[in-house]
Amino acid sequence: MKLAIVCGARPNFIKVAPIIRVLESKRENAQFASIDYQLIYTGVEDDATLENSLFDSLDIKRPDVFLGADSQNLNELTGLVMAKFELYLQKNPTDAVIVVDDLASTMATAIVTKKQGILLAHIAAGTRSFDITMPKEINRLVIDGLSDILFTAGISNNSIANKGGTELSKVYMVGNILMDNLRYNHDRIENAVLPDKVNALIPHIGEGRYPYIVFTLNRKALIGDEEKLRSLVEAVIRGCDDVTMTVIAPLRPNAAKVVEKIVRGSQHPSLFNIVEPLDYLQFSYLTAHAAGIITDSGNVAEEATFNQVPCITLNSYTEHIETVKVGTNVLVGEDPELLAKATNDMCHGEWKKSAIPDRWDGRTAERILQIINN
Repeated sequence: MKLAIVCGARPNFIKVAPIIRVLESKRENAQFASIDYQLIYTGVEDDATLENSLFDSLDIKRPDVFLGADSQNLNELTGLVMAKFELYLQKNPTDAVIVVDDLASTMATAIVTKKQGILLAHIAAGTRSFDITMPKEINRLVIDGLSDILFTAGISNNSIANKGGTELSKVYMVGNILMDNLRYNHDRIENAVLPDKVNALIPHIGEGRYPYIVFTLNRKALIGDEEKLRSLVEAVIRGCDDVTMTVIAPLRPNAAKVVEKIVRGSQHPSLFNIVEPLDYLQFSYLTAHAAGIITDSGNVAEEATFNQVPCITLNSYTEHIETVKVGTNVLVGEDPELLAKATNDMCHGEWKKSAIPDRWDGRTAERILQIINN
């Protein structure tokens, strides 16, 4: 079997890494020895977000193919990816294509795959915000509608896919593939060496969790609304006010600039510590040992549930409701009062009982490949 695994952005590589590792471990996984694959990136080869440390941390190679599509305009990007991926398929006979998540480039790849009559498999299928004004929601509807095989992380995603008209025989609940990385990299994560600046912020009082909260911020809309972000950052500071707690915020430059300005003008500027982004293993160590996490990232919330670390999500919905119903996640939207209250509960160790959702066991990649291979 000739398999194409397509990624459109940095987070996609984290989700396909477990599949690549299984395919590369032919001695342990002889049943997949007949599968030949290529890892394809729709973007450019010198993309600054694809640092070598990412691939080293995930224990996979860099992409075999770079399509070279690069545009800030989503419609133009979609067209570029479609044209370049069509050329790839014409030159490279392919039996099946794996796509991930809900990017414009993912949708473009899906459309071309089906126009060529090739089997299409979608990892992280059945996720919805139910907000049709979001470009990603349109992408999700198109990708799931075209896919021959839909791999979901949980029962709720199965239900959404089925309600969308997908046949039951196409939908497989395989679990959350992010957990495969945490399981595989457990020892490497525990041995990760943090930068000196970050290490100095952590009170080393023994094994286990430490009195700090990790704060992450990625959503462009939230970063761009300084007044709203100010109310949320101040709510975090207010929630930590009566306890000894440090907030560590590994932020990329755009977010760091705005948050730093807000923190400087707050009542307790020393509480909030902005640091440079960490590599995958370092960040995984930091979040696994935190007293809690405040984030706008679904992936971070999912990993927090696996690690059983309290988590607050700055959103009113989640693609994986298991993190809320079963796991450690609490949704506060963009409400500063709810955020302050939840942060205070987190700081005092007062959190709901939680568990790990079904099939979030680190074996998802094997299930996916068994189904495709059959």
